[in-house]
Amino acid sequence: MTGATTDGFPHQYGPLGELEPLSMGDNGHRGDYGEQFVRALAAAANLDAARRERDRVGIDWNLGYPGRSGTRRFPAIDVQVKSWSTPNDDPDTLRYPLRVKNYNWLAGREWQLPRFLFLVVTPVDPACWADATHDRLQLRHAAYWACLHHLEPLDRPDKSSCVVEVPRANLLTVEALHGLFTEDFREMLVAS
Repeated sequence: MTGATTDGFPHQYGPLGELEPLSMGDNGHRGDYGEQFVRALAAAANLDAARRERDRVGIDWNLGYPGRSGTRRFPAIDVQVKSWSTPNDDPDTLRYPLRVKNYNWLAGREWQLPRFLFLVVTPVDPACWADATHDRLQLRHAAYWACLHHLEPLDRPDKSSCVVEVPRANLLTVEALHGLFTEDFREMLVAS
């Protein structure tokens, strides 16, 4: 349970009923913000969005056109969302350290649906993530996408990581999100 206080910061009630500062900006909070950022873009794009209850195969969201699931008329994609607040300074490419297990859930051609990495870049300070006025809601900063179908899965121990290059040109917008449903990405997969 949370409550407002005179200092303006959110608080929660501790186990003995005392007010304690609400933890802000930890990995869980940042990850949830990133997923909701993607959810907001999917809503603006008028796509159906289904969140996976348990992350067993590296997929956080399934996005699709309304209608019969999985048909060419109503295509769907699978998405893994990662949030990051300390991107590199390269103006062209984000170099994101991704666990090999997560990489292997995205790489290769052995999938029924196209799979994408969505990388949400957030401010370090969670107080800057969102700003609302009477006429707008602004979410900071941006999301980018990468497709790894053209890359082979890696044969490395489960706990190791690799660097995934995400082009800054792949800014995730409503228009770009619709573009991920084209046949180009389906053709990269093994025909079933």
